[in-house]
Amino acid sequence: MPTSLEQPLQDYLHHLATVRRMSPHTVKHYGRDLAQTAALLTERGLTRWDAVTVHDVRQLTATLHRRGVGGKSLQRLLSGLRGLYHYLISQGLARDNPAVGVAAPKSPRRLPKTLDPDSVGHLLDSTRDDDPLSLRDRAMMELIYSSGLRLAELASLDIDSIDRHDASLVVTGKGRKTRHLPVGQPALAALGRWLRARAALVRDPAERALFVGQHGRRLGDRAIQKRLAARAREAGLEQHLHPHMLRHSFATHLLESSGDLRAVQELLGHANLSTTQIYTHLDFQHLARVYDAAHPRAQRRPEFDGPEPEDDA
Repeated sequence: MPTSLEQPLQDYLHHLATVRRMSPHTVKHYGRDLAQTAALLTERGLTRWDAVTVHDVRQLTATLHRRGVGGKSLQRLLSGLRGLYHYLISQGLARDNPAVGVAAPKSPRRLPKTLDPDSVGHLLDSTRDDDPLSLRDRAMMELIYSSGLRLAELASLDIDSIDRHDASLVVTGKGRKTRHLPVGQPALAALGRWLRARAALVRDPAERALFVGQHGRRLGDRAIQKRLAARAREAGLEQHLHPHMLRHSFATHLLESSGDLRAVQELLGHANLSTTQIYTHLDFQHLARVYDAAHPRAQRRPEFDGPEPEDDA
């Protein structure tokens, strides 16, 4: 990558991390997307950000789409590119934003995968071993399902993030926003057992991470994913388990029971209610399955050929 493209990009990523205070995970994704953008621009003979036009951005988007990049990934890339140019303009390094007005192709909306309550119960209750790592894994799964945590939120928890007397925890989510969340009694009990076992693994008294590996250091995102997937296989679950599946299950089961979309939004830490509304689709699918199974006239009926009935006012 030419220095004329790389240096402004690195300055922008530093700005996101230090001024905008975005999470390392978010900055990493923006950096990867923008580095890919810079590589494609270089292929087209463009070596300065201020030389890029709207036509170039459209061509770049089309090229990536032909290579199999999905609409959601392209939306994120264009968002990062618009942010980069906003920064460049503020620094006097560009005059306009060529990514404004360029839209990514739409992708079909995929509903999140969830476990039903019986499967969640089987998964959590099947982890009964008393060795420290099993106690840790049980506590992680209980906590995600109890409080609807994201993977990064779980990994970032410290031992003082949990108030066991108040049955609550404080978590820092996307955009460095803090949430105060309730913790259920099964999760508190699992955490208590894990904290007693944790002392045997942690050698450095300065280590504050709630969840640590066998060498006593903070457990990373990838390690958590692998441990939960292994626990699901041991429990005989047919689905591949990832942490967000437990978060999605938390949201779906809570919405089915309460019907309170706003409360679910607050607990999940969604900035927009529209993000949370995807769980209403899952709730409807559940109701539709119950209806199809239980209603005597619900089996696949032939389409009605006559005139539409009038609305019953």
